Amino acid sequence: MLRKILTIIFLVSFLHCSEKEPPAKSYDVVVYGATSSGVVTAYASKMLGKSVILIHHGQRIGGLTAGGLGQTDIGNKYAVTGLARNFYRLLGDYYNEFESWKFEPKTALKVFQDYIDKAQIPVIYDHCIVGIEKNLNRIRSIQIDFTEKEDRGSPTVIVGKTFIDCSYEGDLMAIAGISYTIGRESNDTYDETINGVQLRDLHQFPDNIDPYVIPGNPESGLLWGISDEILQEDGTGDHKVQAYNFRICVTNDPDNLLPITRPKAYDSTRYELLLRLFEAQPEKRKLNDYFSWDLMPNNKTDINNRGGFSTDMIGKNYAYPDADWEKRKKIIEDHISYTKGLLYFLGHDPRVPEDLRKEISAWGYPKDEYVDSDFWSPQLYIREARRMIGSYVMTEHHCTGDSVVNDPIGLAAYTMDSHNCQRIVVNNMVKNEGDVQVGGFPPYPISYRSLLPIQDECDNLIVPVCLSASHIAFGSIRMEPVFMVLGQVSAIAASLAIEQGIAVQNVNFMQINEIMENNPLLDGTPPDITIDNEDKNISYQGNWKSEKHFMRNYKNSLMILDHPGSDDHFKFLIHSDINTQYNIYFYCPSYNWESDRENYPESIILEVNHANGVEKVVIDYIKNIGDWAFVGKYSIDNNQDYYIKLSTGDASNPLIADAILLVPMRN
Repeated sequence: MLRKILTIIFLVSFLHCSEKEPPAKSYDVVVYGATSSGVVTAYASKMLGKSVILIHHGQRIGGLTAGGLGQTDIGNKYAVTGLARNFYRLLGDYYNEFESWKFEPKTALKVFQDYIDKAQIPVIYDHCIVGIEKNLNRIRSIQIDFTEKEDRGSPTVIVGKTFIDCSYEGDLMAIAGISYTIGRESNDTYDETINGVQLRDLHQFPDNIDPYVIPGNPESGLLWGISDEILQEDGTGDHKVQAYNFRICVTNDPDNLLPITRPKAYDSTRYELLLRLFEAQPEKRKLNDYFSWDLMPNNKTDINNRGGFSTDMIGKNYAYPDADWEKRKKIIEDHISYTKGLLYFLGHDPRVPEDLRKEISAWGYPKDEYVDSDFWSPQLYIREARRMIGSYVMTEHHCTGDSVVNDPIGLAAYTMDSHNCQRIVVNNMVKNEGDVQVGGFPPYPISYRSLLPIQDECDNLIVPVCLSASHIAFGSIRMEPVFMVLGQVSAIAASLAIEQGIAVQNVNFMQINEIMENNPLLDGTPPDITIDNEDKNISYQGNWKSEKHFMRNYKNSLMILDHPGSDDHFKFLIHSDINTQYNIYFYCPSYNWESDRENYPESIILEVNHANGVEKVVIDYIKNIGDWAFVGKYSIDNNQDYYIKLSTGDASNPLIADAILLVPMRN
């Protein structure tokens, strides 16, 4: 509440100090923040026939998706719909695949820029919000100026009918006087079990690593990065923020490689704890032991945090959410220095094991990435900043399915995931605290109300990124594909509110869903037809059993027949309302892949019944594991019944049925 009062005082003083009202520009929809969500929101608004402006504090659009996170956090592909799903298919076009969930930063940027160019969306770069005009609970206009203070002059006034805050920081939401929170609630706040302080064993130091500069001597002080705070009881709330990092893109292509050099302000003492970690686990001598070193196309990477000491700069971001851009810039620069220094340290410090130094020496910064920002991503991974306290709060109970919302407008599907929030001393040992990874639940619906402020605070603002959720629920929702889905939802809601002359809180969520389902690309393209093993339009023979592998199967479950007989089968029954050709795909779930690989079918035989007859198709299951396998292009007549039938020529292997997908051919 104090933040809200201070914000209102600032706004009043800002407006009274303006001697001359600058000329205003007016739009139906004002989108603040050119994150992945912001680009999709702006594009969707324009496709819905609304005038729109997109405002961005920096120069590179696309947020983290175009800033290094190429190893997409999906959870379950069923949750990714509409323009978000189309984004990954457009990436697939670039890589000659159906959908690409692994990609280079520059490729993601190109797809986002194509959205902007296709819809001819005006973008204001290098500007942030500095003021606002509200009439009671309605935003009339915002004032924006250059993000860099030394460049500022007369603010630009942007008038809008509806405003959508797609920033990672929630700056528009905050300056509008909307209630919000930062940090972790206690478990008591929403009757949760894994919120607040959590001392767990993931991304953790092994026991007995000494935290002191001189081992065994507390008077020598703590090593860099260790806080002197006392560990609180599990479940205790605080204002600590889970760690940020950079998703690092490097390459081992010698023709596209810039060497990892010593950064400015390099300080090797920042990495003393890593040396102690090397000593404690001498068996770990690979980069992938200390980083999540995921390979992307064209010999590039998406590197993420792993283990006790890695790319997460724990405890150095607490001030970021409420800071101005001048202070945020310093925090970002410190994260850059830390991360570049870590890479340099690994490759050049003689105390680093030789195996690691040799391995990292083959890598460097790509010459063709981030060419406008010194070959380094300008987008820090803001995992969590402000979170709105809005009309409805998503909690742990919604993630697990114990509570189900009555106004669903999209799905989340990822594990409840929090990175560490602090590094402290526990029993004279260094420990990380705050990492939580709890999953094992199917995709679950997100409430429309969780995108909305309390109506008395504002009736024409939608917040799809810093939405209303507890810390631990936000950890599941906060994935880039979900932010894109919620951006499209927000654009549809804004459009309906404008057309009907109502508050965003009074938009009927069912109207939003109807548009999402019937016109998912907002250009009249017919929707896909998806048939899942749990749907009504299936039939089967044999002793099939249902299994749930939520992060591996499509939607909620798959069906498996361990020992199929000669007459056993599974049919997906197809019915279409239009005459067209479809590209048909079969989903090959990766259930128990690591532990049960030998029990997978080598192939699946499909009998495809279509408008021109019946055809048998053999699917290479192993080649397509965890993905859609292309079956073929087939004509389907409207109001006729067709099917795809599964069988196997080898009764020693199981038969697996999960989902099929029919994608209409576009003109």
